[in-house]
Amino acid sequence: MKDENFYRRLSEEMVNSQIVSRGVKDRLVIEAIKNVPRHLFVDKENVDEAYSDFPLQIGFSQTISQPYIVALMTELLELKKDDRVLEIGTGSGYQTAVLAEIASEVFTIEKIENLLNKSIKTLQTLGYKNISFKNSNGFKGWIEKSPFNKIIVTAAPQEIPETLEQQLSDGGIMVIPVGEKTWSQKLYKITKINNNLKKDVICDVAFVPMLQD
Repeated sequence: MKDENFYRRLSEEMVNSQIVSRGVKDRLVIEAIKNVPRHLFVDKENVDEAYSDFPLQIGFSQTISQPYIVALMTELLELKKDDRVLEIGTGSGYQTAVLAEIASEVFTIEKIENLLNKSIKTLQTLGYKNISFKNSNGFKGWIEKSPFNKIIVTAAPQEIPETLEQQLSDGGIMVIPVGEKTWSQKLYKITKINNNLKKDVICDVAFVPMLQD
């Protein structure tokens, strides 16, 4: 029977071979990913592939992102320990946990209620106390809790929602995949400076569509 030491070794190998080797340097991000047991966020039939270098299905036509993409997007946020972070797309809760390892508060929204309930159970079992959950349309953000220092979106809208831009605090950063077709999506890092938005394209990505209806 595989124990926690077995999975800890897999996590170390994943971080070294998939994340650090590709240029991720933020020590807070690296330690956060080491601390989060990725195998607890995948379906039982996928446990043996939990630390592999690709995304996995988690049901409801959704996925848990490739470990490197989680690390890259988290590093792009430039997280600080006193940050308030909005996450659009709780999914399995894995990215949520990585954020919660670093930031002061994480506010996460998931449109699929059954998926959200499953993620809440996992995250609460692991003892996270700094996460607030909402079953809602991510396009609307979480206006009553805004503004946010950082916003991360883990599904791709066809264009950047203005509501999320408005809920980003001045000096804040949003990381978001954008594109109608999976094969033509771009990952953006958006920085709000003096209430003006600076938009930088980071790389090509492939995310599930952001659900609006």
